[in-house]
Amino acid sequence: PPLADWLARAARPLAQPGMIVAPVPLHLRRLARRKYNQSAQVSGRVARLLGLDHRADLLTRLRHTPAQDHHTVADRFANLDGALAVNPRRAGDVAGPPVLLVDDVMASGATIHAAALALLAAGAGPVSVAVLARAVKDP
Repeated sequence: PPLADWLARAARPLAQPGMIVAPVPLHLRRLARRKYNQSAQVSGRVARLLGLDHRADLLTRLRHTPAQDHHTVADRFANLDGALAVNPRRAGDVAGPPVLLVDDVMASGATIHAAALALLAAGAGPVSVAVLARAVKDP
């Protein structure tokens, strides 16, 4: 919770009336292995603290993507192309309102990019992003 509290304070300037808060989804295989989606836990707390609606299942992974840590930036974007979509059960929720997308760590930005594209393609309003950490390469 302390990290989620910090993220909520940092994201407060991004909050807009009617905004939906959503986590970056895990594929079911990865979720089964981890037993929880840490981004969903953080996004739920952020939504509560900001007084916004939370939709933990707004996005879904259409296919499993391999771990990205040893891939080039171009490969990461290619691996995630078409891998995320708006959950069909939530399509009506996403059309129009702004969305705050929450993730734990952003490395290349490929996952956030794929998620934002899926939201925008489904008619979401502006998509803002809040992450707990930004990974950078050593020079």
